[in-house]
Amino acid sequence: MKELPASIGQLNALQKFDLQRCSELKELPPSIGQLNALQELYLSGCSILKELPSCIGQLNALQKLDLQRCFELKELPSSIGKLNAIQKLDLLGCSNLKELPPSIGHLSALQKLDLLGCSDLKELPPSNCQLNALQKLDLRRCSELKELPSSIG
Repeated sequence: MKELPASIGQLNALQKFDLQRCSELKELPPSIGQLNALQELYLSGCSILKELPSCIGQLNALQKLDLQRCFELKELPSSIGKLNAIQKLDLLGCSNLKELPPSIGHLSALQKLDLLGCSDLKELPPSNCQLNALQKLDLRRCSELKELPSSIG
């Protein structure tokens, strides 16, 4: 699959959207932000996905976001900090991810943040960190990461 139709936002009751291994998917349409009931979004293996649209922050019910092996992903939109229900953010193997937006510190429900193999990640954002629910933080093979911000807790 190379692209999603703009009409995808009309799936008002959709709770789980699995696009794993859509290796030719380059982008998500802005209408994805209209999926109000979406709880799980799996984009693992979308290896040429370059960015997430800023409307991703409108997914108020989203609990799991799987971006494993999205090799071309270089950054996340700052709107990701609006995902108040998110519990699991998986960025395993996103080797070109350069930075995380400061807003990531606002994910108060986040329990698992997997950054294993994010070899270009240079630092975690020094922000007013509210990651009180965080139970697992995997930073293995983040070879460019030199230190953790003091605000992490």
